[in-house]
Amino acid sequence: MIRHVCMFTLKEENKENNIAEFMKRAEKLKELETIKSFNVVRNAENTPDSNYDVALIFDFDSEQTLDAYQKSPQHVEFGEFVYTVRVNRACIDYEI
Repeated sequence: MIRHVCMFTLKEENKENNIAEFMKRAEKLKELETIKSFNVVRNAENTPDSNYDVALIFDFDSEQTLDAYQKSPQHVEFGEFVYTVRVNRACIDYEI
């Protein structure tokens, strides 16, 4: 099993709207059968400004299913949106 954790800092301009749109669009990824466990989270209020704003925490059966997810049209479309609103990204994939 592979856990995929991807965190993003979003641009300050329209940040609240962008977070809402990120969450809405990310929820659509739930439809992908390759994702075995699905969490889309936002940073808690009153936490350090240095924290990331939002994160995806997904589990996959294997590296191959993670790769299939990353190449899926839904993920590519989501990634294109995220690219327009993000400042930073950090990602890690690890075995669980």
